Amino acid sequence: MKSTLELSDIKVLRDGRTVLDIEQLSVQRGEVLTIIGPNGAGKSTLLLVMAGLIQPDNGEIQFQGRTLRSRTNLIYRRRIGLVLQNPLLLNASVLDNVTMGARFRHVDKKERQDRAEIWLERFGISHLKNRPAKMLSGGEAQRVSLARAFTVDPEIILLDEPFSALDTPTRTLLLEDFQTLIADTGITTIFVTHDMDEALHLGHRVAVLLDGQLKQIGTPDQVFSMPVDPDVAAFVGIETTVIGQVVGIEDGVLIVGVGDHRLEAVGDLSVGRTVLFCVRPDDVTLWSDDRLPLSSARNRLSGRIVKISPRGPQVQIVVDCGFPMRVLITRSSAREMALEPGKNVTLTFKASAVHLIPHSLSQ
Repeated sequence: MKSTLELSDIKVLRDGRTVLDIEQLSVQRGEVLTIIGPNGAGKSTLLLVMAGLIQPDNGEIQFQGRTLRSRTNLIYRRRIGLVLQNPLLLNASVLDNVTMGARFRHVDKKERQDRAEIWLERFGISHLKNRPAKMLSGGEAQRVSLARAFTVDPEIILLDEPFSALDTPTRTLLLEDFQTLIADTGITTIFVTHDMDEALHLGHRVAVLLDGQLKQIGTPDQVFSMPVDPDVAAFVGIETTVIGQVVGIEDGVLIVGVGDHRLEAVGDLSVGRTVLFCVRPDDVTLWSDDRLPLSSARNRLSGRIVKISPRGPQVQIVVDCGFPMRVLITRSSAREMALEPGKNVTLTFKASAVHLIPHSLSQ
């Protein structure tokens, strides 16, 4: 697949401090790349570098195989669409706002009006085209901002957390509409977010940015299930991470010593290797001891509940098994099993649910 955008040795400094350090990042034509990371990780800075609005202190950006120089920067910027977290709309009608970008690019009036009509319809806001922008709701304003970006007929669209300020129902609906639109158009899309659900819904690939550095890039399954280091594991929600050691191999399955336990995992590591034993809380099943059935899960641990915390529609259960294990279950399941701190329970999980990260005890 041919690259549309290529970044090499990019550095951005602020007050002598490196805030962005990207060795290499390639965006393929037609893909949706989601960039995730916590607040302050450098996500917006990276997006603005990609948009040509921040000049890096070092490095090179190539667009369709050509290195961007100062004389080509404006040409490149006219071929991208940019949507920010807070819609920047003129005090004018919706239609005027949607055609603004195309007007700045000197698209003739009929063409930009025709394009605007198409995208107003696609984003479901045709009925608002004569309404003043200042009278729009947050969701409507963001749809106008998106329609404006698409009306310029961009080759790349860059989005900086465009749905984060919206209420949950509006955000969910707009995300679904946007996902369908991107799939239909096949436009190259770079989407910055700190929201895991958005990254999973939209991204063909996910890039994890921590402390200004690109830590991992891969498919959503690779990143969320097989993080490359403890920092990425913590960020993507693998909350059970404990030091262990590979002590044997039986029938192609690794036996890992974790405290007094011998647990099974799938992997390709040598005996004696120290590892970080990682399990996602949603890959663990919790049973009351009086309801324990037969199970195909290779790993079984008994323990005592030490903490129960709400997590939206679910609850997180922390179980002391000699080391803390975290489990996510529904609120109704927790009520049905009458779970409370001090109760003895059993946890089961498959060997394939375990991810092992080679680890040095000095880390």
